[in-house]
Amino acid sequence: MATPAVSHGVGKTPLKPKSRQREPFWLGGAAASLAACFTHPLDQTKYRMQVLPTRVSLIKAVHGFAVRDGIPSLWIGLSGSILRQSTYSTARFALYEYFSKMLRSSSSASDARLSSAATMVCAGFAGGIAGLIGNPAEVVLVRMCADGAKAPPERFGYRNAIDALVRIGREDGFKAYYRGLGPNIVRSVLMNVSQIATYIEAKQQLMGQLGLRDNIVTHICASFVAGTVATTACAPADVLKSRFQNAGSGTRKVSLFRYVAETVRVEGSGFLMKGWTPAWLRLAPNTVLTFVFIEKLRSMFVASQ
Repeated sequence: MATPAVSHGVGKTPLKPKSRQREPFWLGGAAASLAACFTHPLDQTKYRMQVLPTRVSLIKAVHGFAVRDGIPSLWIGLSGSILRQSTYSTARFALYEYFSKMLRSSSSASDARLSSAATMVCAGFAGGIAGLIGNPAEVVLVRMCADGAKAPPERFGYRNAIDALVRIGREDGFKAYYRGLGPNIVRSVLMNVSQIATYIEAKQQLMGQLGLRDNIVTHICASFVAGTVATTACAPADVLKSRFQNAGSGTRKVSLFRYVAETVRVEGSGFLMKGWTPAWLRLAPNTVLTFVFIEKLRSMFVASQ
């Protein structure tokens, strides 16, 4: 059976060269922002579980916070999530497309599909740069989401993402915007490589080996694989990033390696996988929604040309 055509970019169906060149750079970020509106409660719970000193189940955590503060409270910090997607996700998708397009244009066959190694390289570079660009928004998101897991006197109490950006700079200084930068860049590289490369490869195998069509069923199956791989690969860096970014200005400075050693001694090595379940439950549907929204926005944009 002949292998069906697969997309060259992130979850793309083949497009005419003219259409591909006209795609807006913000398309990926807009799609990710829309997806975040649906998955934010799980994202919020993940961050809260990561900073809690004791282990608690996902169901118990969601139920406890919803009962205590009300169901609408599960969307507290949504503005931070949208700010993060508008910066980090816009950068990682746009840069991946830029790097992959450069590699294809340097090839004798400009329409050739990138190899798995080339896809990983492009995704890795894009993820690293996006992690740097989006770190201030990551700090905002983590603090806004983690507030609900703290005692009232210890909360930052930001009104929205813009208020958080202003107050962090005023109260903690410019360096606070890049707190946890190392773990965040590592996580971003791992996320982009494991999510994009795995998704493209899984989609290719599903379409090539099983004969599935490029539709929502294939997207869901490929996203399930990509979400599981990405969640597991990113979990340790994600936990460390959240804890460093959630720390206030008065927190004692300590090296990353020393912090890991001390925390392992107190909490055990399992702390690096805290919040895995809500992270996976968020990432799998988030991946599907993001790619579905990307396809929809792309078709709407191309149709308007």
